[in-house]
Amino acid sequence: MHVHRVPVTFPNVPTGSVNAYLLAGESTTLVDPPERHPELDSLVADHDLDYVLATHHHSDHAGGIAHYAREYDATVACRAGRVADFRAATGVDPDRTYREGTSLAGIRVVDTPGHAPEHVAFATPEGLVAGDLAIGEGSVAVAAPEGDMRAYVTSLRRVWARAPDRIYPGHGPTIEDARDTCERLIAHRRKRERRIFDVVTEGAYTLDAVTDGAYTKDISAVRELAVATVEAHVEKLAVEGRLRWDGEQVRPA
Repeated sequence: MHVHRVPVTFPNVPTGSVNAYLLAGESTTLVDPPERHPELDSLVADHDLDYVLATHHHSDHAGGIAHYAREYDATVACRAGRVADFRAATGVDPDRTYREGTSLAGIRVVDTPGHAPEHVAFATPEGLVAGDLAIGEGSVAVAAPEGDMRAYVTSLRRVWARAPDRIYPGHGPTIEDARDTCERLIAHRRKRERRIFDVVTEGAYTLDAVTDGAYTKDISAVRELAVATVEAHVEKLAVEGRLRWDGEQVRPA
């Protein structure tokens, strides 16, 4: 199987582009088309497109599904239990559903929730097409209420255990050091979590106050996202019994 990566310029994403992937083997699958794009059109035109899939339902990964499904009469599939959400996000009724371990056109579905509840990755012989699970530099947004930090860290650990040859991320270049990247992203979350725990212990009890203490750099341009990220961390710590959180106030356990 050959994995074609097509960076598609897309507004309002930090990297400036989204990676769509064409997986070409005995069958051909398009993953995460953010919109119709000339390079994707040219690439797909050279193949008989069998499937159109998305790692998750965010518009920068699923916005082009309706076009390519209609244009090429391709099979559309989504995560079992998420059909209504998929339809609302894409405007398409899926032809079938999948779950962990399902095989589709020579690729296997791997559950990787956290960034989004329906998030999956697709295991190929060449590596893991992983959407917004991982990125080569920086970190992935895991923001409440949709983001689940506990699930996200678990997903990274599962991928570390799988040890894929490489990770094909939703943004940025191909990741050749899959395990090192998973370790780096887990360490980043642990560091942020420790800081949040310390700030609450020191007397910051609202999300705004915790955010102010948890970040040392200027976050004014992304403050809303930072607060939502802190909330996701607080929810994880509350589930683990390390903090108390009632939806408004966070306290030491």
